[in-house]
Amino acid sequence: MPTLTAKVSQSVDFIGAFDPKIRTFDIIMKTANGSSYNSYIVRGSAGVAIMDTVKKEFSEDFFLRLESLCDYEEILYIVLHHLEPDHSGALEELMSRAPQAKLIISNRAVLMLKGIIKSDVAFETANTGKTISLGDKTIEFLSTPFLHWPDTMSSYLHEEKVLFSGDVFGSHYYDERLFDDKVGDFSYAFKYYYDHIMRPFKQYVLQALNLYSRFDIQTIAPLHGPILRTNPQYYIEKYEEWSSEEKFRKHTFGKKMLSVFYMSSYDNTHKMAMKIMEGADSIEGVVASMYDLASLEENNMIDLLEESDAIIIGSPTINGDAVKPAWDLLSCMAYLESGGKIGAAFGSYGWTGEAPEMLHDRMQWLKFRLPAKPIKIKLIPTAEELEECFDFGAHVAEIAMGKMVEMEI
Repeated sequence: MPTLTAKVSQSVDFIGAFDPKIRTFDIIMKTANGSSYNSYIVRGSAGVAIMDTVKKEFSEDFFLRLESLCDYEEILYIVLHHLEPDHSGALEELMSRAPQAKLIISNRAVLMLKGIIKSDVAFETANTGKTISLGDKTIEFLSTPFLHWPDTMSSYLHEEKVLFSGDVFGSHYYDERLFDDKVGDFSYAFKYYYDHIMRPFKQYVLQALNLYSRFDIQTIAPLHGPILRTNPQYYIEKYEEWSSEEKFRKHTFGKKMLSVFYMSSYDNTHKMAMKIMEGADSIEGVVASMYDLASLEENNMIDLLEESDAIIIGSPTINGDAVKPAWDLLSCMAYLESGGKIGAAFGSYGWTGEAPEMLHDRMQWLKFRLPAKPIKIKLIPTAEELEECFDFGAHVAEIAMGKMVEMEI
């Protein structure tokens, strides 16, 4: 059984667990290199604080590492930066072994705590500026919600300039050498983690970076992956760059971007898409583009969706459903902020024609603004019906430009 600990700074040690065999995390992320559940112990002259725990299945590793560094009677505080099960899995057992310890969580974590531990437990909440003392060591808390759970917070050890960042700056990358200057090249995992976990919460990332800017950070201790000690500012700057970047076309042309995505079986939905794009492009201040879902890869879908102010999706109805690429496109919104984007749906059909309404309904749940009812055409569109498609595209584009209308939803 492993007993490895690692010295993070003079008074901070790693006591987490490694999961080299995991290949999928939170359903949506691939973890080709496995991952880690990082936990830390901070020792002060008056006692110690435990910073997060590990996934329940790895509790034995966690407790062995902890016990090699302290007695349970020394634990003054247990800090959970957020309550996702991979960081709170050993919490209940730890609290039973160290009943005198004070549990510190964020204000937003209170209801989640009750869902994790069914019995009443004593706890304190922390907002930005709250501090706890370990005698000669001071830990200050920072509210950093939605990174990536609502209850997330960070903390900073003043005397040794260590930022316990929570999930921010993490990577799903297993390497027991632990530190960024010792492990292999994890840059792809660092960016992949940002894209799939933090990208939907860019505005909250920037708010957190603003809080972190008050501190001289010499080490970043995240909850997953390598500990960042060689040049922490580099990783902070990458997050700032990725969260602030303006997309090329918007930045260059200063226009609203409207994207028409479609899939077509017999060219009928394609004909509709062409006319919708032409109608949208006829509106001053809008650049409309059209993309065949049969040829788009997921990364390109995400970039195009993020760049677009308005998104119009077309699908034929096949076996009473929209086609899979259309659903795949909308599933990419999990990586983005969809609230406020304008959406619409269209499609051709032979028998029942449910696809456009189904896409419309899904966009509603994704918090798109939906200014028009779906448009659908049976079989081959006539000249008159194609003109309706032109008007449909122009109408959605006008909304993108600020025309006030009553939303359908």
